[in-house]
Amino acid sequence: MARAGTGADPPNCSSFSSGLSVLDLFEAPPNYAPRSAWQRECSSCGACCAAPDIAALEKPLGVACVHLGEGCRCQIYSSRPQVCRNYQPDWVCGEVAPLPSLEARVKRFLEIYDLESDL
Repeated sequence: MARAGTGADPPNCSSFSSGLSVLDLFEAPPNYAPRSAWQRECSSCGACCAAPDIAALEKPLGVACVHLGEGCRCQIYSSRPQVCRNYQPDWVCGEVAPLPSLEARVKRFLEIYDLESDL
């Protein structure tokens, strides 16, 4: 599933009027190395198209989408389902994108979400 985005950083909102903090999707959680502030757009690593299950495409967990083409590009990008359109890059991208293969990126994605045993 290709990540949709505007390419612009989200507004710098530090809190809601209720006083709740707004999470920075690119800030790694505790126990993870900090992520680069420069990598905030889709890197076309393919992990989001291969690791999670996508019910709208009948795609099971850990299996690459049949629409994931060469160069990890979505072959149905202009008609992809809404779930794919809504997917946005976050800190996990910085964790998995640098890995050398789609297989390694999927493995790490599943480890992060503790989903390896669900395969």
